Amino acid sequence: MAAFLLALIAVFLTSLGARDQVLVSALSQRLNRHIGLLAAGSLTSVGTAIAMSFAGVYVANILPDNAKEMLVAIALVLASIELIWPVKAPELGEPTRSLGAITLVLLVRQWTDAARFLIFAFAAWSGLVWPAAIGGALGGIAAVSLGWMMSGELARKIPMGPIRIVMAITTVCLAGYIGVSARGLLG
Repeated sequence: MAAFLLALIAVFLTSLGARDQVLVSALSQRLNRHIGLLAAGSLTSVGTAIAMSFAGVYVANILPDNAKEMLVAIALVLASIELIWPVKAPELGEPTRSLGAITLVLLVRQWTDAARFLIFAFAAWSGLVWPAAIGGALGGIAAVSLGWMMSGELARKIPMGPIRIVMAITTVCLAGYIGVSARGLLG
């Protein structure tokens, strides 16, 4: 249950202002909130959450306990680096209406974003695929849905930069704590 709730909340918060959410928001405005765009974003959120959850559990299962904790810490550091990376709103010339192309672009953007690193970390930490996958998928769907509903107004109404910086600092501090405790330096 902890992996589910942590993944749900963390994925939603780290997805605020993420590349996929910003793209969905911009495309939603240009495509008049086409329902297929929401479906594509939701589908990729589910697919990437399941893939990262399976990967986290698989890699954690082949490592000893201290190495599992270091794996979680490394995943959190990668998430914090991605959170600090500046997100620029896409300049859309003539957006495609191809749901296949949109899905592919969203898949690529989500594959290495902070939220997916967190799903990986929660799955590796808990050793459970489905709670982390379902929580991560629901958090991702909620974030994509928010971008779709805000239809181009996302950047104006939500202070994405400060939110992402706070999440990056929180994530790297948690990674430091886990890394130090894995090394046995906290008693």
